[in-house]
Amino acid sequence: MKRLGMRWTVWLCGVLVALLSACSSQTAPESNFVLLDGSRVSTSQWRGKVTLVNFWATSCTTCVAEMPQIISTYNQFHARGFETVAVAMSYDPPSYVVNFAQTRQLPFQVAIDNTGEIAKAWGDVKLTPTTYLLDKQGAIVKRYVGAPNFSELHQLIEKLLAAS
Repeated sequence: MKRLGMRWTVWLCGVLVALLSACSSQTAPESNFVLLDGSRVSTSQWRGKVTLVNFWATSCTTCVAEMPQIISTYNQFHARGFETVAVAMSYDPPSYVVNFAQTRQLPFQVAIDNTGEIAKAWGDVKLTPTTYLLDKQGAIVKRYVGAPNFSELHQLIEKLLAAS
């Protein structure tokens, strides 16, 4: 019985590794974002840039706590072809999002997912913060649930920016 259990465990681990590998090269869903200024941007417009897509909410303490590091990351890499969009969840009151973006002087694009369709398209995001890092071709390279390790994130961004 123990051998069968061990074989089952090894097989299951192999399947999980295969699934995780497949997820890491998944193309980001085509989404249209309405930004706070009323303009629109789509994921196809980020091709050629390394992009961070951060799902967040003003009521999320981890989201609020990580925002200075997201700002710093954007400021550090933006001139080299790095983009960031912060997507406020559908339950976040738009007035709170606007106030947060203005008082914190967020330098990157901020969108509101009024209907929840964007979060649904990106893997049915429910937990915040959930952050995706896209390569220049629009593939999802990494997904973080919770605050990322920013030193590791910076190393990955460096690597992606250096790739052709």
